Amino acid sequence: MILPIVAYGDAVLKKKAKEIEKEYPKLDELLENMFETMYAAHGVGLAAPQVGLPIRLFLVDTAPFSEDEELSEDDREQLKGFRKVFINATIIEETGEEWSFTEGCLSIPDIREDVFRNETIKINYFDENFVEHTETYDGLVARVIQHEYDHIEGILFTDKLSSLKKRLIKGKLTNISKGKVNADYRMRFPLAKKIR
Repeated sequence: MILPIVAYGDAVLKKKAKEIEKEYPKLDELLENMFETMYAAHGVGLAAPQVGLPIRLFLVDTAPFSEDEELSEDDREQLKGFRKVFINATIIEETGEEWSFTEGCLSIPDIREDVFRNETIKINYFDENFVEHTETYDGLVARVIQHEYDHIEGILFTDKLSSLKKRLIKGKLTNISKGKVNADYRMRFPLAKKIR
């Protein structure tokens, strides 16, 4: 089932999410719905807060990036096969040079900005079967994970922009929260009801 994606301005996107237990109700169904929602919106990652749930869960499938001709063959191969679920994740370490890349977010349609992030991360998490992993990632895979991880920490990519950039996009962000945006996927707008 395709779930509505929560738009910028909803309080759930600014909350630090809570850990879940292995017995979390209907977890398999939630994961299936989240993957379906992410694919329907042409995303490469989706966090539970983006579907209104303040829990430490996100998923990633970087396959769409693997079609970028500007990337090396090795990078494209790594991106093609990277599909994972991250539960109760904690980034242990962020290392390497900070580098800039244009990011967008399903909760903030029509806004794309350059964001600086560290090149390499070490992360501890549980997969969909609640098997624990500690792994290291770099490049675009690390960036997608960092972006989704920020969601479970209550951080949006727009929070990482300079004050000047934030001022420049303030009107667009307000419009998104009111539902004045064209997205080709289901969304839930926090202020849309109040203005009707």
